[in-house]
Amino acid sequence: MPVIVVANPKGGVGKSTLATNVAGCLAAAGHSVMLGDVDRQQSSRQWLALRPPSLPAISGWDVAADDIVRPPKGTTHVVLDTPAGLHGKRLDAVMRIADRVLIPLQPSLFDIQATHAFVAELRAHRRAAEVKLGLVGMRVREHTRANEQLHQYVSTLQLPVVAWLRDTQNYVQLAARGLTLWDVAPSRVERDLEQWTPLAAWLG
Repeated sequence: MPVIVVANPKGGVGKSTLATNVAGCLAAAGHSVMLGDVDRQQSSRQWLALRPPSLPAISGWDVAADDIVRPPKGTTHVVLDTPAGLHGKRLDAVMRIADRVLIPLQPSLFDIQATHAFVAELRAHRRAAEVKLGLVGMRVREHTRANEQLHQYVSTLQLPVVAWLRDTQNYVQLAARGLTLWDVAPSRVERDLEQWTPLAAWLG
């Protein structure tokens, strides 16, 4: 059962946006998906409460700091949303069950600095060799200096950039109704679905 963790110690980088859409992508493919949320803000859990029951099911999971290792029976894929400042015992607990870690970051100096230190911490973890890491560029605006700087930075990390996701209100508008890119007409989000193609492949 793959466990996909979405993590970055920096707040506001798009962890919940990424986690909910990863869950939606997997659910649309017919998997039995559980979305867990160990963030105090409980953004993903609140999103699940808005999700219409007629859509592909995504199960919620009430997880606690000392009990994030037992997903419900029948689950085939787990997506875990994590809090800002993830480190120490909480990071160890997450890494114990993680198969893949998606690291979202936005084109800003603060995001880059926080991500640099976090990647170093992940690589130093005792399970580093067993966990697949991938970067996701969030709210990317083409032909901007910030975007160029982000591309230059990630090239130094020697980690795969799984996807570059554009800055669009589609994510905001869909999240407000408990939806993902896969819950609306493809023509409405065609460009975004194209950007998710390599990410969907990376998820397997």
